[in-house]
Amino acid sequence: MSINESGEMYLETIYILCKSKPSVRSVDIAEYMNYTKPSISRGVGLLKKRGLITVDKDGFINLTREGAALAGKIYERHTVLTDVLRALGVDEATAADDACKIEHVISEESFDAIKRHTERK
Repeated sequence: MSINESGEMYLETIYILCKSKPSVRSVDIAEYMNYTKPSISRGVGLLKKRGLITVDKDGFINLTREGAALAGKIYERHTVLTDVLRALGVDEATAADDACKIEHVISEESFDAIKRHTERK
């Protein structure tokens, strides 16, 4: 499934928040991403429409199976790329920032090659 960079950012944020909190709401996403509530509302609505998340009557957000798989993939890209950049001597903040940019545009083939290379070490 193809999703734009903004959607990937929202999914990754929900994934990260789900790992550290018992429940996630739009306000949590807004705080984490430092976005306005209307922006979050729009993003959440689009993810819900695509079947990547569910929002219950109390406003709690959960990833669907498909959403969790995609979010996990995005998060893996971010962490692997951050680790590679840090191993190359890039400072933590810059590595995380650059990995965030790269994770949305890198091809499957290139990412898989980088991942295989790092696993051999």
